[in-house]
Amino acid sequence: MSDVLLVLNGPNLNLLGERDPEQYGRDTLADIEAAVRTRASSHGFEVDFRQSNYEGELISWIQEARGKVAGLVFNPAGYSHTSVAIADALDLLDAPIVEVHLSNIHKREPFRHHSYVSAVASGVIAGLGAHGYELAVDAVARLAGR
Repeated sequence: MSDVLLVLNGPNLNLLGERDPEQYGRDTLADIEAAVRTRASSHGFEVDFRQSNYEGELISWIQEARGKVAGLVFNPAGYSHTSVAIADALDLLDAPIVEVHLSNIHKREPFRHHSYVSAVASGVIAGLGAHGYELAVDAVARLAGR
């Protein structure tokens, strides 16, 4: 079994800490990465942490991960609600997938209430801010039998 935990972050998450901190919190993506690495190490995971504003790049990374990762923590951001292509790629991933959202998407605008990613994810964590990523790491570890 692989020791690699892939953590993917979608569009605009590179601006965390600056962009609407009341909605998304004050933690930067670097802060989240540090917390994820600390939590993941307690489960024996190596972390591959990435962010892209490009749908195709995210899809390529998901495809490349097939057969190579213990699990995926994924914040697809706005692509949650729009990308059938990302959902299709995730459906082919042979590892646990935990979808993460910093805000509670179900308390927001109606278009955010539906996620294509949720339909193929093992689980979803929403509304717990940056701490949701750490919980997602724990969930992947449990689902991967660690």
